[in-house]
Amino acid sequence: MNKQNLIDKKAKLVKSLRFILKNRAGRDSSGTVSVRHRGHRSKRYYRIIDFKRDKKDIPATVLRIEKDPYRNSLIALVKYQDGQLRYVLQSNGLKVGDKIINSEKAEIKNGNSLPLKNIPIGISVHNIELYPGQGGQMVRAAGGMATVIAKEDKYVHLKLLSGEIRKFAENCWATVGQVGNINHKDEVIGKAGRKIRMGIRPTVRGTAQNPRSHPHGGGEGRSGEGMHPKTPWGKQARGKKTRKNRLWSDFLIIQRRK
Repeated sequence: MNKQNLIDKKAKLVKSLRFILKNRAGRDSSGTVSVRHRGHRSKRYYRIIDFKRDKKDIPATVLRIEKDPYRNSLIALVKYQDGQLRYVLQSNGLKVGDKIINSEKAEIKNGNSLPLKNIPIGISVHNIELYPGQGGQMVRAAGGMATVIAKEDKYVHLKLLSGEIRKFAENCWATVGQVGNINHKDEVIGKAGRKIRMGIRPTVRGTAQNPRSHPHGGGEGRSGEGMHPKTPWGKQARGKKTRKNRLWSDFLIIQRRK
């Protein structure tokens, strides 16, 4: 079977892996704007990504590498031996025609998924589970990776790109390699119109608004903030710690991020 036939068959089946996600323009269930500067984006398909990688011990072949409008990393369309199609995050270097597998005894190769306890020290991983069986939640952005640096009792120590060293349960699954599209950080948006089509509306400075709209507003002519910087709702904008004391996860952090 040639490559063109694979593409034709894939095009008929991939419709089940995408749907139009309703644009709520940053509004909550009551219709009130809860996230500012959102709206006016182009219509796009949401791809259903397999973060769980729960199809075990069945090899899959990469059919195509795609750009997902909902994430900065690339995605790969893979076809398992039983004929099922799924989208997975593309590992850096994963190409069309490559074979991947999700297995406890999988080879340490880009794109393969296996438990952390079976991954040697020094190997880079991504799409890491916080709880076994829940699906990958950590390190999913373009160019992201974490490095296995130690193993202790029932935990595996991973060093994240932020500098944080964190413990993960050894039964949590992860994917070998670095997330693809590592040059995303160098991408230039180019013009304001593209930003609008991405769904990000303009941001107006607080000092340019009137005093009813923002604490920094008002004053004759061009004036500064005149106070400690505040959000539009009057809370401190810089320097105030906002992270809540999460005792259930703090004990897993060995070293805080830089």
